[in-house]
Amino acid sequence: MPRAATGESSLARAVRVLEAFTPEEPEPTVSELARRSGLHVATASRIVGQLTAHGLLGRGEDRRVRIGVRMWELASRASPTRSLRDAAMPYLEDLHAVVGHHVQLAVLQGEEVLFLERLSARDAVVNYSRVAGRLPLHISSSGVVLLAYGPPELGDRVLARPMERRTPATITTPERMRAVLEQVRRQGYALLAGHVHENATGIAVPVRNGLGDVVAALSVIVPNDERAAAAVPALLAAARGVSRSLPPRGPADQPA
Repeated sequence: MPRAATGESSLARAVRVLEAFTPEEPEPTVSELARRSGLHVATASRIVGQLTAHGLLGRGEDRRVRIGVRMWELASRASPTRSLRDAAMPYLEDLHAVVGHHVQLAVLQGEEVLFLERLSARDAVVNYSRVAGRLPLHISSSGVVLLAYGPPELGDRVLARPMERRTPATITTPERMRAVLEQVRRQGYALLAGHVHENATGIAVPVRNGLGDVVAALSVIVPNDERAAAAVPALLAAARGVSRSLPPRGPADQPA
């Protein structure tokens, strides 16, 4: 693979361009891609042209750049989480019929929670998560569940850093978070009222593989009122169903 004068390969620069796409701005201009990736505009333009020629990126009439259909095709075909999503979908659909708001499936990715699937309703309560989107672990109910059942060193790293506040209810101190994580492990679910948005409550439970390892989190986002906790039994039942559908080593068993 050819390398730039800096010693960086063309592949590494192409990855920088691809990583510059964000859920908030999925169709940037070449200039924006160059700025986000730290590349010269001419270099970014050349890489975009090459990726577009292979169908990995696309260009609209407005010349903005978007992820190409070929990229989606390859990612869907090779995704290590595909079988997890397929196993979970019947239970997500049943749970969604009961809850009537948002139902989500998420996994641990690095030090963030990555959402694989979300089912919503037209008049559902506000929800900031999205498919293929990420949130900090300490903010979302799914992230707190994954943090509670994750390796101790992960918790040490997350709690050692400043924790972003989204609302007055967001947990931002290590002492409070440790108490919540212990409560999650004791009761088997996380219930975070108003942590991402004051009008919404997130409730999440762990999904385990056949060996009992937590490989994902199943969650609902419902209105922040006295009825929120009523969703817990259905959520726990759905998670048990997903877990029974997974092989001993589930499809999400991969390095985070």
